[in-house]
Amino acid sequence: MRERRGEERERVMDIMPQMLAGEALDAALRIAPDYDERIRGAAETERLIALQDLYNEYIPTEMSREIYARLYLALHRSMTKKQSLLAVRQFSENQNRIKGRAFTSIMGGTDSLTIIGESGIGKSAAVSRVMDLISGGRIIELPNSMRIIPCVQVQTPADCSIKGLLFEILRKVDEIFGSRYYYNAARSGATTDMLIGSVSTVVLNHIGLLVVDEIQNVVNSKNGITVVGTLTQLINNAGISICMVGTPKSALFFSQEMMLARRSLGLSYGPFACDETFAGFCRELFRYQYTREWNRMDNALLQWLYNHSLGNAAVVVSLIHDAQELSILDGYEKLDIVSLEKAYQNRMGMLHGYLYQEVVRNRKPAKVKKQAAFGNVMEEAEQSLVSETAARSKRIKKDIIDELMDQGISVSEVSV
Repeated sequence: MRERRGEERERVMDIMPQMLAGEALDAALRIAPDYDERIRGAAETERLIALQDLYNEYIPTEMSREIYARLYLALHRSMTKKQSLLAVRQFSENQNRIKGRAFTSIMGGTDSLTIIGESGIGKSAAVSRVMDLISGGRIIELPNSMRIIPCVQVQTPADCSIKGLLFEILRKVDEIFGSRYYYNAARSGATTDMLIGSVSTVVLNHIGLLVVDEIQNVVNSKNGITVVGTLTQLINNAGISICMVGTPKSALFFSQEMMLARRSLGLSYGPFACDETFAGFCRELFRYQYTREWNRMDNALLQWLYNHSLGNAAVVVSLIHDAQELSILDGYEKLDIVSLEKAYQNRMGMLHGYLYQEVVRNRKPAKVKKQAAFGNVMEEAEQSLVSETAARSKRIKKDIIDELMDQGISVSEVSV
């Protein structure tokens, strides 16, 4: 038995993309837009257009690494089941369900997980990036000529319509294969129960991992529990792994009943803490400056960014983008606390109440106790910047002193 399971794992690994880890994973996850510092001397319109690249950057974090591992292993479990004898038997049972006859769920399993996190921390972006990396635009071909889409993502309908969710799964498959599952199902006028049987068959034959985003929509809907029950039936009838992504509201919903709580075991994330990880994230973003004048990241800027974002990644990106946009438009031409404050007051008014509520809930902006950590990070950043500048000056045959000064680093001659 153990040898057979080992052979099954090896067979699945042969058809799946290689699992990455460490530096190789970070390099694969990272998206670094092209940036030439000479852009700071370009025309205003050119710089404003190039500034949009800031939204395209993806910086790997511990969250994205963990999500990658969990989704890859979830896909591996699904692929193992698809090549089992149970899959053949389950296909026949699903046909009985489609025809309205008695049926049995024999695949079974508890292959579901949740990814819970506040809006704006980057969980959906991480899931999408990981899905792109795992899928890579590939279709997995099984020995029995079965074609599998590694990852499919759908959104929970705002009204929690069961048929709406099931039809969306079929539409996604049609979009990739050019098939007519959605058209045939919609035309047949099948009941919800029969439709579940049809979708289970399609999922069994063509989908490795199903990601259901915006799962918090189930919280305030009378159909909420039914939606989760439908996903459970897909797990049992198709042997598929399902990942549900949502905000902390959904965690409260899942904890109400044992059946739901079992489905909610997974990953939970919050905003950045006021530490080296946050500093590194900001330092990466500060590499992309499109204002005429270059400005260095320092402790004061880090402290300001944390106090005005409370570690929310999306807010940090918007602040740095909008500060540069406004600075270019009004001729200030510098990314500093002045331009950041202007962006915060003029563009982030809707967030002021949220930040105030978070402070009231004792998530106060960190100050003195984290200052030393920021100091260490900035010292490392300066050393890294000098090394990078030295390499760049050598490459473009420019005096290193002039290059350092262009980067906003003060240089003083010292007699020795």
